[in-house]
Amino acid sequence: MALLSSDVERTIKFYQELLEFPLTEIIENRDYEGSNHFFFDIGNGNLLAFFDFPGLDLGPYQEVLGGLHHIAISVDPATWERLRGKLEMAGVPHQIESGASIYFKDPDGARLELLADHLGEMYGARVM
Repeated sequence: MALLSSDVERTIKFYQELLEFPLTEIIENRDYEGSNHFFFDIGNGNLLAFFDFPGLDLGPYQEVLGGLHHIAISVDPATWERLRGKLEMAGVPHQIESGASIYFKDPDGARLELLADHLGEMYGARVM
């Protein structure tokens, strides 16, 4: 999955420092000069990619019918608790559902969910 970033440094600080997803690589985007393509390791062999497009006014993220609703990322329960505390300390508005899901937005407004279940499980039930 690839998202847009309006500020590379802010995005890296949010995903790497706050959410503890390591930045694995940052390269120049081959399709737009001066643009970056960068990746975070979100666990379970998955990467979350970003592009920035300096000079283009892409506007803020909007949730639209047929578009991205949210990104759900599985983390172990101990990590979920730690990240919940970090979100609270950082003042990031969030909502907890079913005691195992935290919903919040990244700096560009994309909605994220941290799910305190192993990959392939949801609320303790196998989904794959």
